Order: sequence, then structure tokens, then C-alpha cells
Amino acid sequence: MYASKLYAPTLREVPAEAEIPSHQLMLRAGFIRKAAGGVYTYLPLAWRTLRKIEAIIREEMDAADGQEIAMPIMQPSELWKESGRWEVFGEEMFKFNDRHGREFCLGPTHEEIITDLVRNEVRSYKQLPLLLYQIQNKYRDEIRPRFGLMRGREFIMKDLYSFDKDEAGLDVSYKKMYDAYTKIFTRCGLTFRPVEADSGAIGGSNTHEFTALADTGESEIAVCTKCDYAANIEKAELAVINAPAETELPLQKIATPDKKTIKAVIDQLGLPIEKTIKAVAFEDEKNRLICAFVRGDHEVNEVKLQNAVGAVELRMADEQVILAAGGVPGFMSPIGLNRKKAVVVVDCTVMAMKNTCCGANEVDQHYINADPQRDFGDVLVKDIRLIKEGDPCPHCGAPVKITRGIEIGQVFKLGIKYSQALHAGFLDENGREKPLVMGCYGIGVSRTMAAAIEQSHDDNGIIWPKAIAPYEVVIVPVNAKDSAQMELAEIIYGVMRKNKIDVLLDDRKERAGVKFKDADLIGYPIRITIGPKAVKEDIIEVKVRKTGELFNFSKTDYEEKLKQILQKL
Repeated sequence: MYASKLYAPTLREVPAEAEIPSHQLMLRAGFIRKAAGGVYTYLPLAWRTLRKIEAIIREEMDAADGQEIAMPIMQPSELWKESGRWEVFGEEMFKFNDRHGREFCLGPTHEEIITDLVRNEVRSYKQLPLLLYQIQNKYRDEIRPRFGLMRGREFIMKDLYSFDKDEAGLDVSYKKMYDAYTKIFTRCGLTFRPVEADSGAIGGSNTHEFTALADTGESEIAVCTKCDYAANIEKAELAVINAPAETELPLQKIATPDKKTIKAVIDQLGLPIEKTIKAVAFEDEKNRLICAFVRGDHEVNEVKLQNAVGAVELRMADEQVILAAGGVPGFMSPIGLNRKKAVVVVDCTVMAMKNTCCGANEVDQHYINADPQRDFGDVLVKDIRLIKEGDPCPHCGAPVKITRGIEIGQVFKLGIKYSQALHAGFLDENGREKPLVMGCYGIGVSRTMAAAIEQSHDDNGIIWPKAIAPYEVVIVPVNAKDSAQMELAEIIYGVMRKNKIDVLLDDRKERAGVKFKDADLIGYPIRITIGPKAVKEDIIEVKVRKTGELFNFSKTDYEEKLKQILQKL
């Protein structure tokens, strides 16, 4: 490819709308252009990178016995209503009616469609296991699309669905995909961690997120400093913190005028924060009041709380709803709350506390010496707190650290969630009808491209891993008007193509500085410079974008030396 023919409109200034490096650099380097909020056009450079990522994915999916198909983007509502997700999925789903009034959606995911397909074709255990995948656009009406390709309304995704006859078979399929994902992201040149995660709207039991480590990532990850445990903070397990043994004291009410925060209470009473209990009140999609209680220095993990009470979404509770249940905002505790009007959830660590301070459900009043086991009555006891830096690892007890990452893939064990709802079954060895046991496995293809940039860039531009760079090598004649330089550049260009190296020749009649800046901005892994020294002194300069290393080769040895450099990248 010649740069003079390449459609890659670069920008010198950082667009005001772009907040993170991948968004800024993809706009500046001519990879994408915005069509609408969360909707982008992929220009040729981006499309080349995406196709390379897709090729790696296809190779590993096929090697793991996956078979590629293409399912419809437009999905009928009937299947989603049959699975029970038409309303549950929420406002992120793009819904519309055709001219006959029939309801459809733009597919945010494809569990219903694939289950319907398989239930109509698979009848015997002899047809299992079955692994089907596609690479296709997905659509979600994000309330606040942002960060370029990180959170858009339209994005490219690979999704594979496995069908097995039992849980043992699902374990095998899950392991295949887990290992395949590890190979895919390694081949893409990413630094990543598989972490335990919550299954969210997809549902199911076990799930792992594959997370590219990056400071700009939206996901927070708890990583053990000793063992290999890693989990999304929404999922991270937490051991009970047992309070030291002490003599039980009688419950006592004490005046705390205008002391509605934990800090105000401990300042008045001179208590350590570990002796206090924090209350947070929510309402769910069924308008149930959910009152959650954690230790004063802890935070409520809303995802864990949703799972504990079977809620799809939570919002902060209205004050009047709290008052109607016997609670008083700023002075709440489980003591005195009406259990018919409130679901009371207490963190496991709170139940292990002794002689604590909590609200009295009266204005300007708190209790001291509360004993949760003795005083709280009928409550739901669950791990609902958010992990924090320094908490003990649930596997080995060493402290965890909190880091950030970008979710680029996720693997789920769905079990029979969808096959049971959609009546997708098979006949086993004994002729008995059983539900198919399913798994689903997704990779954000466009997100993977963005994540690679977040991990690998500098002040000058993108630094692509070789495997997914739009071009591996760029040849830059210093003076494109110099026939000798262009002739040598053309010869080297031909040699690169003959060796199946993905190469671009920058034949533009621009100043050398402009071409060098563009090469760094776009992020080609290798730059070959053809200047006066190459013509007169047989010195061909080769620069490695990642390290900045410069090498001088001759016309006789550059070919072999360049191959060696590329192999190491």
C-alpha cells in the first residue's frame, strides 16, 4: 500500500470530546470518525487492525472446535419474552416495531436466538458437544456513551455458545474457551488477567472476565499480592472480620443531635469507626425497600446486594418510603424497622461485631452497645461489602491491592438458565429428555483494539503490538522527489511484500518530519528510513517504535536483520 492512496486523515490537535488516550489517538491517527454519540465509522487503518484481531480469534475458536455462523441482528420480541428478559434487560435494549406492529430489538446479545436455533435442530446426545460462534455488531443504548470505543452504542463482538449434555461437558467447554481466550489475548500482545466476575444480565453461575490492565480502565480489580487470586471488586469474596471478644453490655440509647454521618457520630462519642454500623437504603425495580448495613468503615457492594435480594436494579430510596417502614434517614438500624415494608440485609462482618453503635430509628438518637446477634432480629445475612485495598485475600489471607482494567472478554457458565426457559432439550443415552447445558463466551473486538492502545502508547502516538498493527513496517523516503531514494524504497517495498511482510510505503511528497510524526502517531512497529546515506553510503536506518532503538543495515543484510527484529516483537 502507498501512503499517497491511504485514507488516513490525521489530526495535529487533540479533539476536545476525547477523554482517554485510545479515543484521542484513534481520532488523531485517522482510525475512526464519530457518526453519533457512541457510534463510529472505522477508517481503513482501524479496519485492518480489527480484521487482524478477528483473524486471531477465528483461528483459536476453530482450533477449539468452534464453528462460525451468522445470526440476525434484528431479533423478535417473542423469544426474549419466552426467556423472561424482554423487560428485565432494561432501557439499554433498542426496541422497535415493524410496519405490522410486531416488536423487535437490535441484538445486545444472542442467547435467545442461538437457543431457539439449536432447540429446533439438536435432538440427541450424539450431536453434542456443539460450539457455535459469530463475529458481529451488537447494540446497546448506553445512557452515557463515552471513551470512544470503550462504551459505545454499537460495537463489534465475538460470541460463542456451547451446548453440552451435562455439567462435566460444560466444564470441558468452559476450559477450552478459557484457554483459547488466554491464547488470543497473548497473541494480540496484551497484558491481561482473568478475574472472577459477576454474571450480570447474562445470568448463570461461574464466570471470568478477561481484563486488560490499564490505569484508564472502568473496572476495578482486586489482585492478591501473593497468590494468583484476582476478582472484579463487584465479585470479590470477603472473609468475615471477627471482632475481638469482649463482655456483652446492655443496649443503651444516647442523644446524638444532628449527627447523621458516621464521622459526626464517632467525633461526638469518641468511638473507633470499626465499632459503628452504616446504613444505606435502596429501592429496586419492584419498589421494594432494601436496607443494607455494613461496618462504618466499609461500603455497600451494590452488585452483591442485588444478587442477595434478587433485584435487577437498585436506586437510592425515597425518604418517605424509609419513614413508612419505621426508618429515620441518618439514624437507621435494623432495630425497629418494619420487616413487612423493608428487606433488611446485614453484612456478615456486622453480625460478628460486639457492643456496636447504630441508629435508633429516632431523630437525633443512636444506640450504643448493640449486639447484632441479640438485637437485630430477623435479617438476611450476606457478604455485601465492597473489597478495599489491604483486605485479606479470600484464598491465602495475604493483602490484596486494587488496580484498574478494561474488560475485553468474559466466559460464562449458563447451565440450564436459557435451555429450561426456552425448552431446549435432547434425548440422553437412555432416551430421557434433558435440558441442554449451556455456556457463552464473548470478546469485545473493537474494545480489544482500544485496550491495546490504552496499554501501549506514548506522547508521540500509538505503539502497536506487531500482531495487530495495521501495517508492520513503514518505509519512509526522506525526499520522495529524489528518484534514487524512491527507487531504493520501491525495491525494499517489493522485498517486504515478497516476504509476506505487511508494509506501507510513504511516497507522499511531504517533509520528512511530517512523515516521521505520522509514523509515530499511527504506531507502525518498524520504520525504515531511506535518505541520502542509504543511496550514497549504503546505510539503511531501521527504527523500532516500541523501544526507540535505531539500527543501521546495508543493502545486503537488511532483509535478514529485519526478519530477526520482527520475530522478537
